[in-house]
Amino acid sequence: MTRATDKLPAGFGRLWTAQTVSSLGDGVMHGALPLLALTLTRDPMALAAVTAAATLPWLLFGILGGALVDRWDRRRTMWVTDLARAALLAIPVAAAALDALSITLLAAVAFLLGLGGLLFDTAATAYLPDLLRRDPALLERANSRLRGAQTAMSGFAGPPAGSALLALGRAFPLLADAVSFLLSALLVRTLPAVPRPVPEARESLLRQARAGASYVFRDRLLLGLALRPAVGNVAFLAVETVLALFAHDRLGIGTHGFGLLLTAEAAGGLLGAGIASHLSRKLGTGTALTCTAAVEGLAILGLAAAPNPYAAGLALAVCGAGMGATMVLGPSLRQAIVPAHLMGRVASTSRMLAMCAAPLGAVLGGWLATTHDVRTPLYAAGLLLLAMTAITASMTSNRRVEAALRAAAPAPPGTREPRRGNQPAPHPAGAVVGGHQSQGVDHAPA
Repeated sequence: MTRATDKLPAGFGRLWTAQTVSSLGDGVMHGALPLLALTLTRDPMALAAVTAAATLPWLLFGILGGALVDRWDRRRTMWVTDLARAALLAIPVAAAALDALSITLLAAVAFLLGLGGLLFDTAATAYLPDLLRRDPALLERANSRLRGAQTAMSGFAGPPAGSALLALGRAFPLLADAVSFLLSALLVRTLPAVPRPVPEARESLLRQARAGASYVFRDRLLLGLALRPAVGNVAFLAVETVLALFAHDRLGIGTHGFGLLLTAEAAGGLLGAGIASHLSRKLGTGTALTCTAAVEGLAILGLAAAPNPYAAGLALAVCGAGMGATMVLGPSLRQAIVPAHLMGRVASTSRMLAMCAAPLGAVLGGWLATTHDVRTPLYAAGLLLLAMTAITASMTSNRRVEAALRAAAPAPPGTREPRRGNQPAPHPAGAVVGGHQSQGVDHAPA
């Protein structure tokens, strides 16, 4: 068990700084992109296309991306991907400067940025357990700090900055995001090296990818952890697609006010990330995850019924608190119980389920707003979240969580390590499993 005096390694500080810088750029784009798209079109379906484009790479390449990360050097994957995304953003920056920006170009850039995000996020998720030796307490502390920094930058500082930069010109938010990718790449390049996965020449990439997906679908706890964000993304993308339109048409919020509305959600997210460990200790991780999911659904229903910007901001803050706690507890649990040689594939499979659901949510939000009313997607999203909470409660119960943590705990010296019910039997020493030599790998963000 991790003692209170145990410290996060020095390399974590650089990883935290890199994410903080990158999250600021993400926040700038989060606040500016819906408004930027609104300067080009008022068609809800066109707005939905831009939102959905960033998630399509997970549908097309999600599982294969995880298999590649389990073969590649994870640190190198992160910094090379960030450099590529910085270079890519030069295209829309130039188009905006030349007044040639279009919805089609925005959607194409969003797709390619999403492809880079697939590789970076999967590599980062697999790198953090390596850095922290798969210690559950350290993982929870690290994810809380990473989530807090991400929320503060992408929620508090970024959206108002994005709105202000957009007022200066269409190119400025895009340029700010490019600079954040560049700085993040430079910081990630200095992170300490971790053992590199050993490629399996005799096993195809597709077969390795299937093995990772099968591991998730055969385990009820991992499947429950994956279904929550998957169903949640349908709901949240339905909301996000129409949120700028809802704020403008129903709440009378202008450009700067929209950024402040997103800041209210971020304030709740920061609080949720900070109290996640406390909720886990008091309620148990499984019960805490169920409660936070229920809070999210009720808060979205409150947003749908909000009569003014103040009530809407409060609803978004409560929703953000639920999301903030969930995004600390869920990934930390997964990182603690998944074997190291499967971490990239399990992470990408779980993320793929979540991200593949997002285009459906974006299209659903646009369609409901077009055929009914701009509030309708919000009501539908809230009810969907509550239904998901009821369905997955038993899959992520405290009993299942505690059993999984016991099974994943290191065995005492000289004893045989316990296995989870669906985990393959141990291979002989020296055998290669999923791209790693089983005798040489015992490593395990969000």
